Amino acid sequence: MRKENFRIFRAAWAGITLAFTANFALAESAHGIAMYGDPALPPDFVSLPYANPDAPKGGRVVFGNTGGFDSLNPFQLKGTVPWQLRYWSYESLMGRSWDEPFTLYGLLAESIEVPEDRSWVEFTLREEARFSDGSPVTVEDVIWSYETLGTKGHPRYRGFWTKVESIEQTGPRKLRIAFNTQDRELALIAGMRPILKKAQWEGKDFATDTVDGAPIGTGAYVVSDYEAGRYVTLRRNPDYWGADLPFRAGTQNFDEMRIDFFGDETVLFEAFKAGELSAVREFNADRWQVAYDFPAATRGDIVKTEIPHQRPSGMTGLVMNTRRAPLDDWRVREALLLAFNFEYINGTITGGSQPRIQSYYSGSFLGMRPGPAEGAVRELLEPFADDLPPGTLEGYSLPEGDSSERNRKDLRRAAKLLAEAGWTVQDGVLRNDDGTPLELTVLIRQGDSEMDTVIGIYGRALERLGISLKVETVDNAQFVERETNYDFDLTRYRRELSLSPGNEQRYYWGSEGITEPGSRNLMGMNSPAAEAMIDAMLTAKEPEDFVHAVRALDRVLTAGRYVIPFWTYDVGRIAHKKELRFPETLPIYGDRTEFMPHVWWYQPE
Repeated sequence: MRKENFRIFRAAWAGITLAFTANFALAESAHGIAMYGDPALPPDFVSLPYANPDAPKGGRVVFGNTGGFDSLNPFQLKGTVPWQLRYWSYESLMGRSWDEPFTLYGLLAESIEVPEDRSWVEFTLREEARFSDGSPVTVEDVIWSYETLGTKGHPRYRGFWTKVESIEQTGPRKLRIAFNTQDRELALIAGMRPILKKAQWEGKDFATDTVDGAPIGTGAYVVSDYEAGRYVTLRRNPDYWGADLPFRAGTQNFDEMRIDFFGDETVLFEAFKAGELSAVREFNADRWQVAYDFPAATRGDIVKTEIPHQRPSGMTGLVMNTRRAPLDDWRVREALLLAFNFEYINGTITGGSQPRIQSYYSGSFLGMRPGPAEGAVRELLEPFADDLPPGTLEGYSLPEGDSSERNRKDLRRAAKLLAEAGWTVQDGVLRNDDGTPLELTVLIRQGDSEMDTVIGIYGRALERLGISLKVETVDNAQFVERETNYDFDLTRYRRELSLSPGNEQRYYWGSEGITEPGSRNLMGMNSPAAEAMIDAMLTAKEPEDFVHAVRALDRVLTAGRYVIPFWTYDVGRIAHKKELRFPETLPIYGDRTEFMPHVWWYQPE
């Protein structure tokens, strides 16, 4: 699997090398764009390779979320929004193929042009592109969307805007964006900004004001009914402008999709067992084996489907907020890692059936290699050697723990590290020289029963070290607010990563996220080495250089001890009603947000 990924990657780079040597004098209009090489699909493609163009339309599906919501605007920082809305109701100039590491095809735009150095990008809008209210999508709407999201929208959209030199209309349906930074990925990122309707926001402040219902978008699904905190219903727009596009063939097949909200995972699962929900994703391999023996499943009315993938493991676990002492000390973080007895906890939660995540890019050819850094990876890291955490260059591996709850060996190592950091046990409590006890707070979203079990075991281990672990369980709105403002010591963390890492890495690990609310840098890391590795990724001219830079970044992240890793999600697990079908051909990314329900359909027996 890994060798095949690397072969595909090298072939793509070979294509881009040929493009460079051709020395084109002018940009050429194209139906798509790839980060490396050319798009795999020709201009006259019929459908995406993992979609069924003959899939029937119709049917209704109901999904479940835990928590609640108080907003339908996924583009503002404030409020809690059903996460699905961004993917179901809104579109960008280009659409992504999840069967290629990073390739975009025309969606709202019919074509894209870039020069050889990709210092600018020009899009031509489709004449038929429409918002859900039937009004045409104009260049003015596009320019307003880019500027508004870049200055007043959610922080995830603002980084791109700082790299825009200019944005201007160049024709009746054309606009050009010029960049102030040498970065070949920016042309692709430009194609992925959501497009909103300018007129809907006239007289309103996008950062603080609201509109009636959800913002107007161009997607196939429109919010038709909702009750805050309880449910959202979306109906497929019968006049959806893009229904006949090859990019949309075989997708967006359901007439109605509804999201019901539940207090916790247990109640949600009971609703699924009772037939109230159409499908659930299962992330626990042990529960997948033992919990699906209820009547509907044994009758065959519920089907269990596993979806393989080729993407990196990403990182799931407990993130430590280094903005707060003593978590800013790597020795304390290593001690907390040692105290987390993965073998015992994994056996309790998953029956030991899911292996541990070893690094952020583990499970892919981009993951760091075991042992000391060598060759080009070492050369990239050595300028930062004096500031790198121990193990970055020498080699770092996670503590393994043991099958007993006591885990004495690792707890002794943890106590030694804590003593080196100035924390010793005094009257059964771990204190520093000032007598301040080491007390930590873990923030948990209400209804997360799995985390309740994990923290219960972990808290007893920390207690044996003299550390007090306080659990704060809050509702969904409070959780989002506190996570946005980094108001926690530890909290649950999930960061999915792709086969084509790029500018989003700054949003995940960049120093701006230390103080900027709402970034993905939950750990508050401030690492010049990490940012230098990202620079090396974005300026790589050869495939080997790109891979070396990502592997070096993986070392910096892993040896930084920012997260206590959990178990991998090495395969997607979906339990669903038997009437729900999906294509035989699967994308290399497996079950992502645009797989289910994007390419599924309803087909009665």
